[in-house]
Amino acid sequence: MSRGKRYDKEQKLNIKKVIAVIMAIAVIIMFVIGIKTLLTQEENNSPEKLTVANYYPVYTNEKWGVIDQTGKIIIEPTYDEMITIPSIKNDLFICVYDVDYTNNTYKTKVIDSKNKEKFTGYDLVEVIENKDSNNILWYEEVLRVKKDNKYGLIDYNGKEILPTQYDSIEALEGVKNSLIIKKEERVGLCDNQGNIIIEPEYKEIKAIGNDYKNGYVVVNSDNKYGLVDFTKQVILETKYEEVKPVVASNIYIVKEDGKLKAINKDLETLVENKFDDVKQLNSENIVFVKNKKYGIMNTEGEIKTKAEYDDIEYIFDNYYVAKKSGKYGIINVENETIVPFNYEKISYRKEADFIEVEKKDAEVTEILNNKFEKQLEGIITEVNAEKAYIRIRTNDEYKYYNFKFEEKDVKELLNTNTIFLSKKDGKYGYVDKDGKIVVDYIYEDAKEQNPYGYAAVKKDGKWGAIDKDGREVSECRYDLENNVIIDFIGKWHIGEDANSYYYTDM
Repeated sequence: MSRGKRYDKEQKLNIKKVIAVIMAIAVIIMFVIGIKTLLTQEENNSPEKLTVANYYPVYTNEKWGVIDQTGKIIIEPTYDEMITIPSIKNDLFICVYDVDYTNNTYKTKVIDSKNKEKFTGYDLVEVIENKDSNNILWYEEVLRVKKDNKYGLIDYNGKEILPTQYDSIEALEGVKNSLIIKKEERVGLCDNQGNIIIEPEYKEIKAIGNDYKNGYVVVNSDNKYGLVDFTKQVILETKYEEVKPVVASNIYIVKEDGKLKAINKDLETLVENKFDDVKQLNSENIVFVKNKKYGIMNTEGEIKTKAEYDDIEYIFDNYYVAKKSGKYGIINVENETIVPFNYEKISYRKEADFIEVEKKDAEVTEILNNKFEKQLEGIITEVNAEKAYIRIRTNDEYKYYNFKFEEKDVKELLNTNTIFLSKKDGKYGYVDKDGKIVVDYIYEDAKEQNPYGYAAVKKDGKWGAIDKDGREVSECRYDLENNVIIDFIGKWHIGEDANSYYYTDM
């Protein structure tokens, strides 16, 4: 199936945009399966109560347009390039046109749901892309504009919040609300409201972790390092050979006179020349590296765990995930083994306060509580922090649990849904909140009703969709076996290519 110029791998401009969209779907997928779904509305999110439209790119007949959460076409599919939607809840669509692949140039225009052009006083209007360490991409909540070859910022209402006087404006990778501004070969930093945090006078600015509240490492033209916090306060003067991008409890790791050391806010040395590198600071302990091995010491330099592990990652309290001989386990700060080194992967779910452990070739994940006791096992398909539940697939059935690992009735958790998935004699159907059959048990696979009132159903190896009343709105004719996620809005399903977040009827 041809999907338009955006999918031509020899055209660099389009590939860049594909990558952006690739990351965008990853954001949505991550939220859907475990963090916080972008598809979820406020508390009253049943389909008949939606008051704010959500928008998505749509692809049909090799052209791009936009639909809303009901499946209604908002922008007719007439564009050769995928339309960028800065926020699914905002009535703004950025269209690319007049693409010149030879010179790698293009034009943009912004339209609303009435097809009215907006923000016309600029040469370009674009989203600002950002991504985390897992390459999950999001858009900063601001628009970059270009005029007379200089860049500035506007908000979603078109208000100028930073004048067009900068050579470039880019996201500080991995950190929200932090934008690198460049002027005359020097960089500074502003937030998404256009407030200048750091004047453009540095050679480089680096993030400390993934939270702007941790502050920023700055490097001057003499390659000296310092630290500035998000309130513009200089924490460390630019006089060090290096400042490590880790901080906790007003403790900093710096390099001075060729030696790495831990110092406090009064610049007093706490630990000096006892490590080759530092990975993490937490509370009173340091995860350090010595001879390419990881260990733990306190901020007085006392070794708590010798540097004998291939990796160590702090999780909570005095506990750490550690790697040894290719396997993962959990230790405490005193180097006592709490969970044996039998696992291929161990992850701590902070938002739900539980631990996932995976064994090699195992088809299910084990779930441990914060006392390291096994509670559940299965395939985790969603961790919903907002409603405090976990959804697990076990033996082709979905079960729901609260964060105390108590099994819950789906009707109680998804109390705005009108129909609920049910299984009988190996087939799926739907019941109402009273348990009355709404859709007979005729499907070989099916999904719960989504926030927009639609549910994906599978019959004879093909997928289709029903609405909130159980009526078929898309016949089961789509082969979606290669889809990472299967979801419908009316007749439209999420595209097969998991690298692009769009809906299609093809």
